[in-house]
Amino acid sequence: MGVQIGELVPRKEIELNNLYGRKVAVDAFNAIYQFLSTIRQRDGTPLMDSKGRITSHLSGLFYRNINLMENGIKLAYVFDGKPPAFKKREIEKRREVREEAEEKWYEALEKGDLEEAKKYAMRATRVNEALINDAKKLLELMGIPVVQAPSEGEAQAAYMAARGEVYASASQDYDSLLFGAPRLVRNVTITGRRKLPGKNVYVEVRPELIVLEEVLKELGVDREKLVELGILVGTDYNPGGIKGIGPKKALAIVKREKDPLKKYQRESEVDLYAIKEFFLNPPVTDEYELRWSEPDEEGILRFLCDEHDFSEERVKNGLERLKKAVKVGKQATLESWFGRR
Repeated sequence: MGVQIGELVPRKEIELNNLYGRKVAVDAFNAIYQFLSTIRQRDGTPLMDSKGRITSHLSGLFYRNINLMENGIKLAYVFDGKPPAFKKREIEKRREVREEAEEKWYEALEKGDLEEAKKYAMRATRVNEALINDAKKLLELMGIPVVQAPSEGEAQAAYMAARGEVYASASQDYDSLLFGAPRLVRNVTITGRRKLPGKNVYVEVRPELIVLEEVLKELGVDREKLVELGILVGTDYNPGGIKGIGPKKALAIVKREKDPLKKYQRESEVDLYAIKEFFLNPPVTDEYELRWSEPDEEGILRFLCDEHDFSEERVKNGLERLKKAVKVGKQATLESWFGRR
């Protein structure tokens, strides 16, 4: 879910080709969750192979990444490690929400209400180790670097962006800004025409670029104050934040008070200062290598078609696009090197 400060954050709509020649660190869990939620059948059932193994995320990763690479974007996927101890309560809460949604999904199926069933099926989405391992294998076969974070993937991606190793962090959540990402790109993995939940209305979703320096200037705060603002509103580590405090009120408080967390610590069941320290100095690692390689065509065919029953014709068509996309990426790198972009 992430911190809900979107209404305060200035952003600029961009096109995918605006990221031509750029390296982008993708929050893997965020992207995989999106694919698992949205790539489903009419009744909400995810795509599966003949052995009942879910493949929605593999379809999303394969075809969406090809599309992004065709736009000259060099992707690296960053995977979550061990969550901080104070996230335990939220993880448990999310599990309960998923279980409840799963029950309502089955109830809707029994009633024959497919729209209601799909809505609850999306809410019942869960990511497990088997899905993660399959995702990592496919990415590596595609020649896309995989980075394992010691803790939160968003924190690691922000660290990589702050070091200048990638241009931006890609995620739907604004937490990347609190972790210090100089640039956040949203809607990268879900760009296109999307149906609004529960409504027969479609909207065009476009990528957004958010620059941390511009956010801080617009709000008149530094990053520490931005973290405090986020904590007052609520983060994954203290969901709901402080009762009665929304983004605008939180902004006024952090700008007015030297230590805004002190007053509200008594009301919180978690250590607000520990959360603040985690955002400002999260566990990250230097033990990774951003190396893009040629796709393993035979390996991809074996993995997707032989192991997971993908259409061989469709995958082969995808591989032709992937080979051309790799060439586009190489050209983009050369142009960036010589300063033409």
